[in-house]
Amino acid sequence: MNQLTKRLVHQGLALNQRLSATAANSVDWLFKRDTLIQSGRTWFELVLDGDLMSVRYYDLPEDDEIELTDGSRMRIQRNQHAVPLVLVPPLGVTTETFDLLPHRSLVRYLVARGFKVYLIDWGKPKKEHAHLGLKDYSHDMMGEALERIRRHSGSEDLSLMGWCMGGLLCLLYQGQLRDKHIRNLVTVASPIDIEGGTGLVAGLSGVAQALNGPAALVSNYSSFRLNTLDPARLSLPPWMTTLVFKMTDPVSSVTTYWDLVTGLWDREFVESYSTTSDYLNNMLMYPGGVLKDMTASVVTDNQLAKGRVKFGDQVARLDTIETNLLAFAGATDNLVQPEMAEKIVDIVASKDKEFRVAPGGHMGVIIGSKAQNAVWAESAEWLAQRSGSTQAKAKVKAKTKTKAKAKAKPKAKTKIKTKARAKARRRASTAN
Repeated sequence: MNQLTKRLVHQGLALNQRLSATAANSVDWLFKRDTLIQSGRTWFELVLDGDLMSVRYYDLPEDDEIELTDGSRMRIQRNQHAVPLVLVPPLGVTTETFDLLPHRSLVRYLVARGFKVYLIDWGKPKKEHAHLGLKDYSHDMMGEALERIRRHSGSEDLSLMGWCMGGLLCLLYQGQLRDKHIRNLVTVASPIDIEGGTGLVAGLSGVAQALNGPAALVSNYSSFRLNTLDPARLSLPPWMTTLVFKMTDPVSSVTTYWDLVTGLWDREFVESYSTTSDYLNNMLMYPGGVLKDMTASVVTDNQLAKGRVKFGDQVARLDTIETNLLAFAGATDNLVQPEMAEKIVDIVASKDKEFRVAPGGHMGVIIGSKAQNAVWAESAEWLAQRSGSTQAKAKVKAKTKTKAKAKAKPKAKTKIKTKARAKARRRASTAN
């Protein structure tokens, strides 16, 4: 058999394998899509299970190492830092935000870096939760969650890390309570100077101001005011929340279906696509009470940028926060542009504060393929220096602002697993 014949046979076999894989993956995509979804596979302990909100603790896994985005593996650091880390997601999204894929799981990565990781799960709001506002989330619910985390961990000192609205909730909590035991705070793509950019948030700010002006005029002659609207009427349904997040990267939202067709032969790609698609298409209702507070007070007066935010009878003074602060923004974020996020370092009274720009858009900066080597790694290093350890406490020098480019009733503690996790566990066991 000559070389040409061998090459043709080899190519024929490769084509046959690709066609077989394409057919098998197509069947799973059409009829067994749940088998392709890889999110939420990291085991956790439920330490608080309320009517809406719950708190998870991600314990050290039994494995010696974890897989990273680039295919390499990282050993798990067993000597944990003394200060626990609390992850705070934004409203409107599921907890899969921080546990999207096994090799792109923020919770798994941070546990491997030696942190005692907790996650606040805001739950799945329904119509009866539409009245919940900023005070409910940033003061009452956040306070309850942190109290339970302190009780579970045995540590008064905590670090907080929040993405988008999650970062704002952290700032609002600290601005209200000035909790001296919040040692470190990391915010990622959290909008502060609403009028400082030209993206979607800035555009919505202009709309809100345009609406509030006529509303104030009408209120002189009637009892109507924008901030007296029924929160239930302001709540965003899940499909609209999905649309807003997809608008942060409209090109990918349109082209990914073609990517799926051309990549159906690649099982790993199909699993990644299916998982991300499931995540984006299953957003949650956004409480009208929060939107009401944001529109009537925060957005229209750009109060975040002024350092003092008033909602209801509460005032959050961001200018009194002295917690160590690290703030990130996405270089190509068209929802919260870097100049909108950077303002926070000018507002807080912290001596140790820093601002960095990382690769990615609004979602990519926290869950994208480059996030692991940028925001995740840099946050882990920064926090490790300020979180002590079980053996020694690191000395930290105060830093000034810099900018780097692209670089209910509680239940008893119990290990829980969802149906999806059980299936994932069985699949993993079978594969091994």
